[in-house]
This record gives sequence, C-alpha cells and structure tokens, in this order.
Amino acid sequence: MILAEIRQRKAAQIAAMRAVLNKADSEKRALSAEEAGKCDAMKAEIETLEQQEARQQFLDDAERRSAGVTIAGTGDRSFAEVEDRVSLLRVLQAGVESRSLDGAEAEYNAEVERRNGRRAQGIYMPMRLLETRVNTAGNNAQLVPTDHRPQDYIGALRNALLTRRLGVRVLSGLSGNVSVPKYGSGVTTGWVADNSSLTPSDMTHASVTLAPKHAGSLSEMSRSLIMQSSPDIEQLLRDDMAAGLATALDRVTIVGGGANEPDGVTATLAAANATLATPTWAQVLEIVKDVEVANALGAHAWLLNPAAKAKLAGTLKAAGIAGYLLEGGKIGDHAAYSSNQVPAGVAASAIFGDWAQVLLGLWSELDVLVNPYESTAYARGGVMVRAMATCDIGIRHIEAFQWADDVPLV
Repeated sequence: MILAEIRQRKAAQIAAMRAVLNKADSEKRALSAEEAGKCDAMKAEIETLEQQEARQQFLDDAERRSAGVTIAGTGDRSFAEVEDRVSLLRVLQAGVESRSLDGAEAEYNAEVERRNGRRAQGIYMPMRLLETRVNTAGNNAQLVPTDHRPQDYIGALRNALLTRRLGVRVLSGLSGNVSVPKYGSGVTTGWVADNSSLTPSDMTHASVTLAPKHAGSLSEMSRSLIMQSSPDIEQLLRDDMAAGLATALDRVTIVGGGANEPDGVTATLAAANATLATPTWAQVLEIVKDVEVANALGAHAWLLNPAAKAKLAGTLKAAGIAGYLLEGGKIGDHAAYSSNQVPAGVAASAIFGDWAQVLLGLWSELDVLVNPYESTAYARGGVMVRAMATCDIGIRHIEAFQWADDVPLV
C-alpha cells in the first residue's frame, strides 16, 4: 500500500470518528454504548494505520536515500539542490520535441510523484516558480534575441504578492482532504457554596477542513520562443506560467469566495467587522484592541489597498498627538503593507490580524502540460501549454482578523 493510500484511509477514519463525537456534542449527551464501540474500533484502526504510515515513510525515505534523492529539511540538501536546478524552459522543450525528461527535471518529477503517490497529468514543477515575480512574455517574435537587449525587457506592472511574507502557514504535499481539529469551548469553572454541587459541563470541538480546488491557465506559445535557449527567455517563460497562478493564489487568500474559489479572509468574515470611515487614532487602536481581546497574539500586520494606504498616511493621528496614522511603514506599532489584491470600490479596505491563522493547503506542485498537437496551435507551429495548481484556504480563527471596508478614497 502506498503512503498516499494509507493517509487517505487514516483521514477517512479520523473524519468518521470526529462525526460521531460531534453528533454527541451537538446533542449534549454522552456517547452511547454502540457509539463508544465504534469509536474504539476506529481508534484502533487509526493507530494501526499510523504504524503502517511510519513503516512506509521509513521505507520511502530509505529508498530516496539509496537513490541519492532525500527529503529537504533533514540536513541532506540533495533534493533542494535538484529543485534549484529544475528549468521550466527545458521542460517545455522536451514537450515540444516529444521526448522524455532527463536530468534534474526527471529526478524532481519522479521524487514528487513518489511523495504524492500519484502521477502528474503533465509534469510537476517546483512551487517556487509561483513565488517568483518576473516580467511578462507573449508569442512575440521580437522576443527572440538577435540585436535587441532582452535583459532590459520592460514587463508589466504587477500586483504585490504579500500573503506568504505575512506568515500564512503552508501545508504542502497533501493527498486526501484535510481536517484539522479545533477547540470549540471548554469546561465551565465556577464557585459554589460549601457542600453544594458543581454544575457539569463538557468541552466541545470543531474542525477546519481543506478540500482540493483548482486554478490554471492555458496559453499558446510560439515554437521559436520555447526552443530559444537564452537565459532571458527562461525568465520570461517562468512568468508566463507562474505569474497568473501566483496572483490567483494570493488574491483568494485575502478575498476568495467566488465561483470554484476557496474562501479567503474577507469571504470567511462575510462582512466588515471594523470601521475607518473617518480614520482616527481611536479607530486604529480599537481595531488592534479587538484582535488582542480575541487572544490572537501572533505576528500582527496590516494589509491595505493602496488607496487606504494613501489615506492613512495623510491623516494626522489627532490634535495634540504628533504624527500620522501610517508612518514609517507602520500603523500603531504594527507593520503595514499594501497591494491591489486588497479590495476597493467606492471605498478601500484595510485588514489587520494574525496572518499565521491562515492555512494554505497545496495538493500539487505547479503542474505543466505541453501539447504541440492541439489543432489551432499545430497549424501555426506553436504549442499549447497548460499550467495548474491545486490548493485550498482555511482560517484557524477568523476572530484573529479585523476588516474595515470603508476607508475613504483620496
């Protein structure tokens, strides 16, 4: 049994056991004898699967070590070094020429397939390609370097991608659906008179679930562009495959909630829970206080639409208090960042909170499929290239965020 199958079976048993416990909790009763028996059986099955998982993980790791490709982060950097050598250009060239991968690309793809327990529809690529902000390329013949200066190519201006820098937790290498147990409410503690009875109470639990959601792009590229071996073209190709997906992942982490999209911070909140309608120092302190009252005591940061940034940077704190609401890159002693990914309409948005409460689950690396035989592209000598990523967003504690959607536009 491969590791992915073991983990899927374990996840199914955990979800089933959680459902039994949640049902009893919701009905405010103890488990029946039948339910307790089922839970005990599922507990035994989970423990058996965990033992199988440990054995299979050990065997897989041993096979990787014997093959010279090990897990990154264990002190042996060989897998990370293989990842660093992967070239998107060489992957696309192999697809155009209908030949098998070799070198670092073949090693990396085989290792990720081994870890995921499934084959890629196309070719697995490192997720770091999604996090590299580079310039834009198209199907323009002038991009093939002759007498021009490709190193000085003028690319598009892009939205700043910030959520990972703010500390979002990334769960990679996922296979089945994910259920993360979550504390609901605790036992009630109270004072009683001498020789009086305590009032019974029970703990409750909930969970944060993640399920695969897919984003992708489809584009035609000229054959000459892909076959060009210039490092400058490699940089342009990276952007062609990665910039759109990176922007999409960043945007749904902040907002989301659209058709087929994960729910990000604002979609999970559903409505603004703070105000900066007439920005004042008191309102800023109120937002910070509300997050701290919720016991969200992590690394807090502000994320602003540029219009909100301009408004707060130009607004004095108050009479008798020196300085502006946003000054020196901070608001109320907390770092402030801006991006067009943050929503704005008739007014702009400002979000404050503990970004480590956001979970970004990744089921696949950047999956690239090259098709030189698609009819329209084939007639022109071009190729169709599809890039996809599979992810989901979960919020551990939504009360860790305050969102004001009424910052006046400057």
